[in-house]
Amino acid sequence: MNDRRIVITGIGVLSPLGNDLQSTWEAMKAGRSGIAPITLMDTTDYPVKFAGEVKDFDPTPYFKKNPRDARRVDRFEAFALAGAAMAMEDAKLDLDAEDKTRIGVMIGSGIGGLGIHSEEAEKLFKGGPRRVSPFLIPYMITNMGAGLVSIEYGLGGPNMSISTACATSNHSIGEAWRIMKFGDADVMICGGAEATILPIGLAGFANMKALSTRNDEPERASRPYDVDRDGFVMGEGCGIVVLETLEHAQARGARIYAEIVGYGLSADAYHLTSPLPEGEGASRCMQMALDHAGMKPEDVDYINTHGTSTQLGDVCETKAIKRTFGDYAKNGLAVSSTKSMTGHLLGAAGGIELAACIMAIQDGVIPPTINVDNQDPECDLDVVPNVAREARVDVALSNSFGFGGHNSSIIVKRFEA
Repeated sequence: MNDRRIVITGIGVLSPLGNDLQSTWEAMKAGRSGIAPITLMDTTDYPVKFAGEVKDFDPTPYFKKNPRDARRVDRFEAFALAGAAMAMEDAKLDLDAEDKTRIGVMIGSGIGGLGIHSEEAEKLFKGGPRRVSPFLIPYMITNMGAGLVSIEYGLGGPNMSISTACATSNHSIGEAWRIMKFGDADVMICGGAEATILPIGLAGFANMKALSTRNDEPERASRPYDVDRDGFVMGEGCGIVVLETLEHAQARGARIYAEIVGYGLSADAYHLTSPLPEGEGASRCMQMALDHAGMKPEDVDYINTHGTSTQLGDVCETKAIKRTFGDYAKNGLAVSSTKSMTGHLLGAAGGIELAACIMAIQDGVIPPTINVDNQDPECDLDVVPNVAREARVDVALSNSFGFGGHNSSIIVKRFEA
């Protein structure tokens, strides 16, 4: 791998906290929850009645080539297109002045077009095969988020969709970074999008006993590291970033948010849904990212943890951090889970959480883990409980771990020319 430096110049976010980066970040700093009763479906027969929904989202403005597609596509694809548009606008990327064959797209999804799949399956069961839409397959497949972005903007560079459950965004961004390191693109639009707050999605996760059932106070349901946590909260949205080679960004005078310096990935090779009990796989992943960055554990100021609010997951990640960071894990390292505010965006989680890391570097504020009333003694790290903290952050690490044992970590640092 060569010495090309890869920087972040644009960020696009849709989240339960807001429909852009700034509103999402302001809510994180304020410690506000985006979790509320579900409005996208009737929850009468469901044991869980709340989630983190994207609110008041109109996809139509993002489908300039064919506005009718805004009504046809799956919700996750509309999120992907909107997030990419916001990220490119934020980067002030003038596509008319660019070689579009050198601009790639890597936007993944953990589950893909679950909405259109559910709708068309119901038509099939009720009315027979002739009722099924010819758009079912194109708009169901996971890669179509990346595909639609490339089609909408004529981007002919490397194009791929990774699907590794909740590690999807980090893998997408990390592999885009790797592609650019090898000189195969000057710009990559990358991240993840997810929209699974649907009858089949809610039923599937609820029947796994993976979700919190705190229906009486949904805004307090996502409580990573708290002794009374009882499962994660479903969320939806997207987190997309624009990556550029430093040379390309400087040539066009771009504003640079931060630099990606490390990326790690590993497998637990253990269980469908449970992490390794002692966190060995996640630890190897973080160590690989540190090795790529040429950094010592003490160089990292902040970790945005996977922190899902599950009993087993939070403890295992705590053990993994201790395994990787040694004594520093409890003496100087700040960690927090922004899922306490957004819920778990599955394949989109890593994109939004990397954005939180970048903004922590920019603003000198570490977002809190809210709803920590009684911290679990097995999760004995500095989790920045309940209130954001002003602190200089030069280096931040973002963790995302997915069902199937997929682990991913990305390290970003303050940009220095």
